[in-house]
Amino acid sequence: MTGVYAAKLADETDHLHERVRDRYALASTDEYVCVGRGEMDITRGTLLLPGLYAMPHWNLLFPERGEAVPFTVTTAGVEVAGREALITQRAFTFESTTRRFDSLTVYDDDRDRLFDFLGRGGHIVSELHPRVESSELVIEGGKQWVRVAGQYLPLAGPMAATVEVRDNFLDSEDRFRVRAEVTNPLVGEILGYSGTFTQKTESRDMDSLRPGATPTTLPA
Repeated sequence: MTGVYAAKLADETDHLHERVRDRYALASTDEYVCVGRGEMDITRGTLLLPGLYAMPHWNLLFPERGEAVPFTVTTAGVEVAGREALITQRAFTFESTTRRFDSLTVYDDDRDRLFDFLGRGGHIVSELHPRVESSELVIEGGKQWVRVAGQYLPLAGPMAATVEVRDNFLDSEDRFRVRAEVTNPLVGEILGYSGTFTQKTESRDMDSLRPGATPTTLPA
């Protein structure tokens, strides 16, 4: 396994389901991308609802919810400012609109840390802590920052979100299963989605896979 998650997980990658391992193994030298298509059930809280209406402009969170929402996820390995990175572009298609939730994951080999630059422009940054549980990839968020003019301002305590993503493969259904939850200690649930999808590889099209963020420095 290559790619940014393999660099962080090291020997733990041996315990991942092989299909999950391949899904996260993309590197900038690969000539293909992975495209998943399926359906997601989407929930969201109500206390932060007004703020969610402003986030779709940045390809971040969104206010809609629903069941069996058509879902597409595209992942690709890229190089950003001399570092290996992984682009993840998620699209949720509702009856009247399509919402995007994009991220760029970068590995800092000097400090053995993963950073997720969220949304268009990567203005929200989260440290990631991946681990393996019973062949499932579990990713939890850690420290978080707001990136302003190249400076990283920490989000502390009640301002930060708690993030957990679980990604596995269901052999009995020949499908991937993903569950994601974003919560906050003050307002509770912000957004969650869960569902399954199939995946295939496609030729790389860099015009549609440009990174939403191009960080030249990383948080301290």
